[in-house]
Amino acid sequence: MHKGKGMKFVGDSRISAEKTSQIPKDYSEYPGRTEAFWPNFLLKEWLAGSVFLVGFLSLTLAHPSPLEGMADPTDAAYIPLPDWYFLFLYELLKYEFASGDFVLIGILVMPGLAFGALLLAPFLDNGPGRRPKQRPIAIGMMLLGLASVIWLTYESAAHVDWEARAEANKPVPESAVEVDTEHEGYAVYENSCASCHGGELEGGPAAPTLLGLEYSAEEIADIAVNGIGGMPADIFQGSDEELEQLADFITSVNEANAE
Repeated sequence: MHKGKGMKFVGDSRISAEKTSQIPKDYSEYPGRTEAFWPNFLLKEWLAGSVFLVGFLSLTLAHPSPLEGMADPTDAAYIPLPDWYFLFLYELLKYEFASGDFVLIGILVMPGLAFGALLLAPFLDNGPGRRPKQRPIAIGMMLLGLASVIWLTYESAAHVDWEARAEANKPVPESAVEVDTEHEGYAVYENSCASCHGGELEGGPAAPTLLGLEYSAEEIADIAVNGIGGMPADIFQGSDEELEQLADFITSVNEANAE
């Protein structure tokens, strides 16, 4: 019997008669650490979101993302890069301990441990305090993760000339290409080159674009006969006159679209 609480009966003396609630306390029991959802908390969320949105839109207007051309699987010299939010993982794979024979560590083990630790942070540091100094484990893990992502992203982006890269792979709008189908060399091009380089010299899976070439007509004629890079020799089987017409046609298209 407990004084003032009446008589209690239990079937097993090893079981405590005092039950503790498993429901967590309401925030109202922590003075100074709660606020009304409307309008106090929601207004703060809206203000923070608005500042971020305005800043992000201003950044995109001041420095637009450079665009490149369509992907070409036949271009072995092209080095693909991930989007900016994955650059830190791309940089991580450059280190010896996360590449080569240890590439699984870089693509699975280390990112898995990092993101797993962030998911476990609330459970590792579940104290009632909400101030940063009262949550050292959670705050420390968050700062470490944020600093790592920022540093790796900076290291990856700092070694890439984004403007030059975009200019080298600049797409050519179809509407800007003017092909003179009445040119005497168009028929030669259509029979000898269009199957690989496209009907408007735009290129294709098996051959690069012929737009934006800085070669002279003589150099183009020489390439058509002797080949260059991945293009083998003796592709062109026409006469010398047709070769001259072909070179003049390709040169005229580039000159017309450069103006």
